[in-house]
Amino acid sequence: MTSHRSVFGSRAHGLRLERMKSSSRFDGEVFRNTQAVKQGLKSGTVLPTLSEFVRGGQQRKPPSPLPVLNPLERWAQPIETGLRVTWLGHSTVLVEIDGARILTDPVWGDRASPVSFAGPKRFHPAPVPIASLPPLDAVIISHDHYDHLDHPTILAMAALDVPFITSLGVGAHLEAWGIPAHRIIELDWWEQTTLPRGGVTITAAPSQHFSGRSLGDRNRTAWSSFQVRGPEHAFFFSGDTGLTPEYTEIRERLGPSDLVMLEVGAFHPAWGDIHLGPENALAAHQLLGGGAFLPVHWGTFNLALHAWDEPPETLLRLARDVQLVMPRLGEPVEPARVERVEAWWRLGECAEAPAPAEQEATDAPDEAGEIDATVQWPID
Repeated sequence: MTSHRSVFGSRAHGLRLERMKSSSRFDGEVFRNTQAVKQGLKSGTVLPTLSEFVRGGQQRKPPSPLPVLNPLERWAQPIETGLRVTWLGHSTVLVEIDGARILTDPVWGDRASPVSFAGPKRFHPAPVPIASLPPLDAVIISHDHYDHLDHPTILAMAALDVPFITSLGVGAHLEAWGIPAHRIIELDWWEQTTLPRGGVTITAAPSQHFSGRSLGDRNRTAWSSFQVRGPEHAFFFSGDTGLTPEYTEIRERLGPSDLVMLEVGAFHPAWGDIHLGPENALAAHQLLGGGAFLPVHWGTFNLALHAWDEPPETLLRLARDVQLVMPRLGEPVEPARVERVEAWWRLGECAEAPAPAEQEATDAPDEAGEIDATVQWPID
């Protein structure tokens, strides 16, 4: 039995569990995707070797520090268009929409991991400390993986008087970590809640992913995307997802968004059903009906087999007639005013990257040995 402060969180019980059981995606034990997809390694693809996963041949982290801006001065200035966005790293974004401020998947911790001494470590510090955030109207938590639901961050945010909008079952973790029950709103897909200020409505929508914080609780909480709609503007946040035809249904039921935030990193063909990657993100963007496209879920942690800058480079190469919004970390921008993308992540590319032999040594099987397909990869 874990303590109430455990990084693993807590399981749902009582009325929360009864509400989960009413979901059409809950089979009595776990949640399931509506499409018949595997959450482990995908058959029919070239499986990575464990050595490739551990060492690899690409540059898995930036060769020099990334530029990180302090947004406080810009946050103090008025918003001319009614919609402003600040990417704070990975899937953490502060969106100012029609007078309300919404924070998505806040992660301030040093590692996307249950322990402080191992696991994916941040490439860069958070642009601002939690204490310097402006007053928030809502925090959205898409699902309970470590790179989206961060234990030390939630502990620090427990003192903030802000509602947490999340997927079914995730509230058990939040409540165990000190968020009062009356500030937790758990939504099943297509359910919505309206914020007290500004007439802003938050609706949970489909995504194709999985959940779990330990080996014994896989898929015991739900996962969602979210659309946030104000009187004048709307934005969509994918959370983590694979490409699903349900994105067409989202557009038909909820309408288009001015800003679309889609995950583009931590992708590999072997787990292509539960993450997008750049190419599928562009397809998802089209299914959603367009809008300014802010790529997230990259540039902060090493969670996959590709080079750390492959997602933005691939987007720049493939995007046609798509308004990309790719600000520096901590740079507030108004999507309606963005005219072009500056490849700021290339600024440190002249720094010498360590050769594969110089990377951290890790025990691994022979180069030819493949990962066991029964192992539930990936971990995010």
